[in-house]
Amino acid sequence: MAISDRNFDTRLSYGNKVNPLVVLIAIAMMVFVVLAFFRALTYVRQPPGSDVAGVVFNENVLSWFALSGNFERAISRPWTVLSYAFVHTSIWQLFASLIWLWCFGYILIDLTGFKKIVPVFLYGTVIGAVAFLAAQGLMPSAYAGDSQYFLGGGAAVLAVCAAATTISPNYKIMPMLGGGFSLWILSIVYLAIDMATLPTHIPALYISHLAGALTGFLFIFLLRKGIDGSEWMNNLYDWFINLFNPEKPHQTRAQIKSTLFYNAAKRPFSKTPKLTQQRLDEILDKISQQGYDKLSADEKDFLKRAGDEDLKGK
Repeated sequence: MAISDRNFDTRLSYGNKVNPLVVLIAIAMMVFVVLAFFRALTYVRQPPGSDVAGVVFNENVLSWFALSGNFERAISRPWTVLSYAFVHTSIWQLFASLIWLWCFGYILIDLTGFKKIVPVFLYGTVIGAVAFLAAQGLMPSAYAGDSQYFLGGGAAVLAVCAAATTISPNYKIMPMLGGGFSLWILSIVYLAIDMATLPTHIPALYISHLAGALTGFLFIFLLRKGIDGSEWMNNLYDWFINLFNPEKPHQTRAQIKSTLFYNAAKRPFSKTPKLTQQRLDEILDKISQQGYDKLSADEKDFLKRAGDEDLKGK
């Protein structure tokens, strides 16, 4: 298989099996099921005529997951700055949010590799929450009241959307249909739909969603300047995973030792397929982020030899 036609499945996952985009979608779906269970339980436990959805459920259950419009309550439950993005109380709201997340998330992974999607999503979530609370506290016209809750992945999805569009605004969607249409067109359509579906009596939501979009743009802008905001998150993830994988250092040393023996004996390059695939992924990620010209002479030589091996294997 030629390098340009290689399978990107390994770049869509942490390790080799878990797709980070699927993880984000799965978390949102699990949270929805948990909240639906507690809502049903609340209806069963409350007497007929009680305002279950408006008061009991919101105060006793939803307030522990969604971001409160009350600054003091939000600070007292800091995890809601992240958890609110996975909270959806309507099946249609959940479906729409996940469809758009999958669409733009898949494109972002295709353009940058698998290590950017989660950081962009989380940055958009946090900045959207900060913008919401700031608008509530600093802009009287945007104040929606202490009883309002901020929930849904709108700000985070807009961050992913803006990041993908900033990288490649002319990325073609459905190219088999008359050449397709550009990504920037889809992004404008999504932004218009998102703004049109927000409740007009809560201006802070508009500000938070736009802040999420700005976050995605700034992430890519800084990345092009050499500042990778995802690096510390990925390093933290790798460190955490290695805590539960004590055999990994031993395996790494064994791979290095094996590689040295292969090189000394001048054996075929394909004798270390795992190390080759890992190195190839790293070089392709570097090309997608910085361009081919940024590769070192050794990296270009590695890429050429890997291509030669692909052609020989055909």
